[in-house]
Amino acid sequence: MKLWGQPVHPLTSIARELRLTVFEMINSAKSGHLGGSFSVLDIMTVLYFTNIFNFDRDHFILSPGHLSATLYAILGKIGKIPESSLPTFSQIDSILESHTNSQVPGVEFSSGALGQGLSFASGLALGDKGHHTICLTTDGEHDEGQIWEAIMFANKYHLGNLINIIDCNHMQIGGSTDEIMPLDELAAKYIRFGWTVQTIDGHNFYQLEKALKTAKNSTIYPACIIAKTTMGKGISFMENDYHYHDVKKLSPEIYQKAISELSK
Repeated sequence: MKLWGQPVHPLTSIARELRLTVFEMINSAKSGHLGGSFSVLDIMTVLYFTNIFNFDRDHFILSPGHLSATLYAILGKIGKIPESSLPTFSQIDSILESHTNSQVPGVEFSSGALGQGLSFASGLALGDKGHHTICLTTDGEHDEGQIWEAIMFANKYHLGNLINIIDCNHMQIGGSTDEIMPLDELAAKYIRFGWTVQTIDGHNFYQLEKALKTAKNSTIYPACIIAKTTMGKGISFMENDYHYHDVKKLSPEIYQKAISELSK
């Protein structure tokens, strides 16, 4: 089977199942960050459902911890946590909090303010040079000064085992990144700071696999992958609409329309 002239990737069905799971988690919780959770989902699917990395020894840091639903759904599917616990997402007394919580098996970073994850990941990479540390950040997080301190730190200490994947969906909670704080030539900035850079389609599994393998082979320079994504990917009327950055409980009509699209 082919899609747009390219064979359908084996991970396509897994990503579809995960989107349905994440959607149900957030809708049941009556709260959650759906737009970003869907834009990072294909990236994280490749990280966890290929053999490029082994997260029993390599490290994954989700810097935008408000996208926790996607990470929890993946951890449930790979057996790190019971899938039966996913409906408790963001509920009182559940460890599956709305932001990543290191009490959850498979989660190394309890998130706080945005922009902190890359610093944490840089420390991990420095302390464990025998394995890789992969950090997932967002373009909106690059408004934070701490991100740029971590970028300088990684260059100084030649953290060739550090990979920063940027979910570049051009949106944040208040609108587009171009309107709120333009990043201009982000790739050129990383290059100036001594990183290797690749720019790819963050929803193309083939490009994601290739980019991760290339980044993994870097031995001296930290690697940046700018993944061009779509906020709300998979639900057409939510795509590129910052109003779906976070959602409350959806109306029955919107719920059914979304489920219909995700089930195709």
